[in-house]
Amino acid sequence: MNHLFRLFAALFALILAAPATAETVYVRAGYLIEPSTGQVLEDRLIRIEDGRVAAVTPWAPPPPEAKLIDWSAYWVLPGLIDVHVHLADYLQTNNPAEPLLHGPEETAYLGARNARITLEAGFTTVHDVGSYRGTGNIELRGAINRGDVIGPRINAVGGYITRPGGGGEVTGLPKGRVVPPEMRMGVARNPAEVTQKVNLLLDKGADSIKLIATGAVLTEGTEPGVIELPGAHIRAAVVAAGARGSWVTAHAHGAAGIKLAINNGVRGIEHASLIDDEGIALAKARGTFLVMDVYNGDFIAEVGRRDGWSASILRKNDETTEAQRQGFTKAVRAGVKLPFGTDAGVFPHGLNARQFAYMVRHGMTPLQAIQSATTVAAEFLGWEKDVGSLTPGHWGDMIAVKANPLADVTELERVQHVIKGGVLIR
Repeated sequence: MNHLFRLFAALFALILAAPATAETVYVRAGYLIEPSTGQVLEDRLIRIEDGRVAAVTPWAPPPPEAKLIDWSAYWVLPGLIDVHVHLADYLQTNNPAEPLLHGPEETAYLGARNARITLEAGFTTVHDVGSYRGTGNIELRGAINRGDVIGPRINAVGGYITRPGGGGEVTGLPKGRVVPPEMRMGVARNPAEVTQKVNLLLDKGADSIKLIATGAVLTEGTEPGVIELPGAHIRAAVVAAGARGSWVTAHAHGAAGIKLAINNGVRGIEHASLIDDEGIALAKARGTFLVMDVYNGDFIAEVGRRDGWSASILRKNDETTEAQRQGFTKAVRAGVKLPFGTDAGVFPHGLNARQFAYMVRHGMTPLQAIQSATTVAAEFLGWEKDVGSLTPGHWGDMIAVKANPLADVTELERVQHVIKGGVLIR
């Protein structure tokens, strides 16, 4: 039965991911950066058939009647991947009740806008790791795959698996305000309920599962270093997801919570802000991915103080930001897998690429930073055969920038053109 479910799910995903065009498209790249090999190839012709790369060859004019996109003046690389975004939601504000101020219809329109902005910024694939309204990101993914909305490819988790009152809840509300059931879809009190909630989310179409294993910086009444899901809860989620051909990533700031999650089989750790040397060594040994949003803390500090975010949120952000960056540098040196993830949605969508400079500043080479947002991110999602590279067989997702991002990684903040599945987006 599990085998049949996984087969059906895979076929359904292929149908939804079908390209918008079946025509053959040629792209001339002045310089092509191929992150899977680290090579820079000059003056290349990329042939895209049925939305996927069919060949990459030295430049030669295509047939006279062919559709040619001339990017000969640009540096070209695969579409970027951000594995920690929140598209189907509003931006973070100073109001704990903000989630209750936007109904499902408004939230859907916000998600559509955020999706288009993200795609136009060069991020052709994302991992949407949670929306307060339960299935909001799942529905957004479906709308994009149907062609109703323009946006990136989405691996969606649905709602958060969290304990009552935990880091995935809407907290800090005035007395008498009630959180609607759809915003508590993943709340679980014991391992049996975790299993039930995981299966519920997968039944509703989630691609993967997100746990809130420790407290959160941006959730009132929780602390980043405090474990919120015991090991039995985490293990139950991992087993339930694995039985359905899926996988689990865990929000975990504190060192103890990080190690607990890794030891119970999660694929990735989100934030990893207070990771210690033992946790880094464990992640390396287990092949666990660390998704460290090393830009985000500066935005929270600046805008949060300007706009009057709560003192507790600003304190928690101060306590985690520099520690996270020190841990990131150590993880780079240790050779841990570090996919590109930003927590966009806390800061405005479309600014995701600001993180590249921070990653380079804290230990990566520009090539490593690009690989984090292409090949490493694709591996994390389990989509390495489809995205993250421009070798034959991958989706024809690519971006163009004016200058060499290997010399100045901030060029990725100024994406000039985007193609998704062979279709010119901008």
